[in-house]
Amino acid sequence: MTRQTTMLNAYTPGAGHLSPEDEALARRRATALGPAYRLFYETPVHLIRGEGVNLYAQDGTRYLDCYNNVASVGHCHPRVVEALSRQASTLATHTRYLHDGILAYAEHLLALFPPGLSHVMFTCTGSEANDLALRIARAATGGTGVIVTDNAYHGVTLATAEMSMSIGPAVAPGPTVFPIPAPSAENYPNGIATGFAAAVTDACDRMAAQGIKPALLIVDTIFSSDGVYPDPTGFLAPAAAAIRAKGGLFLADEVQPGFGRTGSHFWGFQRHGLIPDMVSMGKPMGNGYPMAGLVLKPETIAEFGSKTRYFNTFGGNAVAAAVGLAVLDVIRDDALQQNAASVGAAFTQGLKSLAEHHDSLGETRAAGLFIGQTILTDGQPDPARTARLVNQLRDNHVLISSTGPKGDSLKIRPPLPFSHANVDQVLTTLDKILKAL
Repeated sequence: MTRQTTMLNAYTPGAGHLSPEDEALARRRATALGPAYRLFYETPVHLIRGEGVNLYAQDGTRYLDCYNNVASVGHCHPRVVEALSRQASTLATHTRYLHDGILAYAEHLLALFPPGLSHVMFTCTGSEANDLALRIARAATGGTGVIVTDNAYHGVTLATAEMSMSIGPAVAPGPTVFPIPAPSAENYPNGIATGFAAAVTDACDRMAAQGIKPALLIVDTIFSSDGVYPDPTGFLAPAAAAIRAKGGLFLADEVQPGFGRTGSHFWGFQRHGLIPDMVSMGKPMGNGYPMAGLVLKPETIAEFGSKTRYFNTFGGNAVAAAVGLAVLDVIRDDALQQNAASVGAAFTQGLKSLAEHHDSLGETRAAGLFIGQTILTDGQPDPARTARLVNQLRDNHVLISSTGPKGDSLKIRPPLPFSHANVDQVLTTLDKILKAL
């Protein structure tokens, strides 16, 4: 999610781009949902069904989904749907009762983490998980200061929205939130690892000058809203050391890069050779079912746990546990992490090869099936051209997004079963559109 309106536009009913039926639907939406909601694309898409990596419109048009990490193992995966249906027809209750399902899921999930990250707390959304992490960090450190990147997205609660400058100018950083530049070579020309760590230390010093004690450094480990900055591997470790040196904690937000998407590792933070104090998860965790969580070191939760009773009515319910376990099983059995690595590498190489014939394709930044592709005009990043590409790809039945503070990069983040044939379709379509532009 970014400030840009490339995909998230305020469509005006009556603009004349839709069928009469969809025009009527747009009018109903505007009346019922109000002005804060947005629709994707200049001409919105009316979807009625999803299967695998495809979405289907009311008129039967098939769209290739290059954007939705929510349906991480594919839209409406039959094993996930069956697990949901079976558990929902048996028992749907919460963590205040003993239940095998939530313990089985917790144990399977924690087995995917390094030793030391051995507790998990369940929520319904990534926003809730990050909000809970902030509460825990404050209890553990006695501080309140939070460091984020300056176009981050971490949620929609009051606290997490104040840590999410990408939402838009209506949301300002909270008084204890200290943004720092994203880890790009442009922002840190003398070295990303040392520069980003120095920015963390500087933010802590600015806090101290205001009488604020650091509590937390939170980063999306793929920096997706900042423009997708996965490399160089290892650059996050000095930043984590820097916040800990000042008494704060490091939270890896894995809502977008987690669950095998980066290919080489199951979690984005593992690419950097570090162990966070906390790890938040969401979206792909339930393949569309609302579930999220926070994994922690025992010492991180000790102070909070001794004084606070945590409860979430729906977080960790029996249906969520069944769904989450099915998602993990599908990722393992269908080798989706390995698929993300191989197909992502082919996608990245394909974009770089295409750039040899199109000057408008700039830097390709990628880790597995998470890719940022800068779009240029005369050698400079061009948000307007990026927006045109996003909308023209939609018109050619490829659903994609943009990212970065100016919206000048394509954001490519398809479901994990994406195939080499799907990559060829995207590259062929992109080549055709770029030739026309």
